[in-house]
Amino acid sequence: MLATAAPAEERVLLRNISWGTYERLLAENVNVTGTRFFYSEGNLEIMVVYSGHEAPNRTLARIAEITAEETIGDFYATGSTTCKRDDLEKGFEPDSSFYFRHAAEVRGKDMIDLAIDPPPELIIEVDITSSSLNHFPLYAAVGIQEIWRYAKQRVSFHMLEGGTYSEIEESIVLPPMTAVQATIFVESVRHEKAIDWLHSVREWLRTL
Repeated sequence: MLATAAPAEERVLLRNISWGTYERLLAENVNVTGTRFFYSEGNLEIMVVYSGHEAPNRTLARIAEITAEETIGDFYATGSTTCKRDDLEKGFEPDSSFYFRHAAEVRGKDMIDLAIDPPPELIIEVDITSSSLNHFPLYAAVGIQEIWRYAKQRVSFHMLEGGTYSEIEESIVLPPMTAVQATIFVESVRHEKAIDWLHSVREWLRTL
């Protein structure tokens, strides 16, 4: 019998879903790990993630943390915390999210209200399988400044400008990290010892 590889993620798209139903699902799944909800204009995408999805997510998050430590000196990680705007009826749960220059403004808050608080400056999106819902307009509506996206074994960086995202080579919120170098690090973590990999990331940042 042939063995089949476990999926990295599973997605389902539901249409004509009310904002109230979306909020009830969020409330009912507040302690459920591995499930992400994306809502926009009556469309609800539910994504369940597995280890094959989480590996590149955690690696990119670690790259962001190390880069912040070596350059900015501070960050506040908000993980897959729900980002939503009730007034726009748009919401999503990123794979990872971060504050850097606005870290002090939100640190310690039990709840971040995007109606008054700044949005995360960086989110990470991992797409192993194709999404039926375009997530970028959701991120733009909330005001996410930069996205690090992993798809087809490649990392790409995207900057919000004029209401849409443009692909960029070097991070705006976390220079000097580049998309090319992030791709290299995501690949090398699979073969190197953890301590050696961490050293290589820090060494790259310190020699620039």
